[in-house]
Amino acid sequence: MTDVPGSDASSARRRAVPAAKPSRVRMSATQRREQLISIARQIFAERGFDATSIEEVSARAKISKPVVYEHFGGKEGLYAVVVDREVRSLLDRISTALTAGHPRELLEQAALTLLTYIEEETSGFRVLVRESPLMSATGNFSSVMNDVAHQVEHILGAEFSSRGYDPKLAELYSQALVGMVALTGRWWLEVRKPRKETVAAHLVNLAWNGLSHLEAKPGLITVRKRG
Repeated sequence: MTDVPGSDASSARRRAVPAAKPSRVRMSATQRREQLISIARQIFAERGFDATSIEEVSARAKISKPVVYEHFGGKEGLYAVVVDREVRSLLDRISTALTAGHPRELLEQAALTLLTYIEEETSGFRVLVRESPLMSATGNFSSVMNDVAHQVEHILGAEFSSRGYDPKLAELYSQALVGMVALTGRWWLEVRKPRKETVAAHLVNLAWNGLSHLEAKPGLITVRKRG
């Protein structure tokens, strides 16, 4: 006896046929590499280098560990790629931002750019400021800030010369200024208040007003008293 279309028997047979599973889209090598970098960036930010494992990276990516080793050679190689990207990203941002002609505006742009990076790329910033293995000592937050300080040094050097100060001291002042902004940025990473524009304004207020009233040959009051 033939089932009549639309009958209960015909409907039951159609329901019994399992639905075809959607085919899994295979990632290209480039896509897989980008996925692993993104996942590792997040884990390194959460746990730091030492506490991160290839097992966790592969588990989150839903692949086997050999695939990660194939792309990066190991945890150190993966970490180096993540850090290198963050270093270049932050330096590109700061280099692009330093466009003003007036030194005070340049200080504002540098401070605001760093705070914006912290706000928009929090995981990347955490990767840079966390502890790093010795092999990457040249690719961490300190090295990034040193690069920024060298840019600021050139700006201060010209400004010092025009004001009659010793331009050789520009390096010292640039390290002090960038260090002040960097440490404040690490503090702001956790508290997130006041708003970044307010933080930048106060940083520049301290830095610029200090620079505007520099003594040509400063000395320590405590040393003078002892003398």
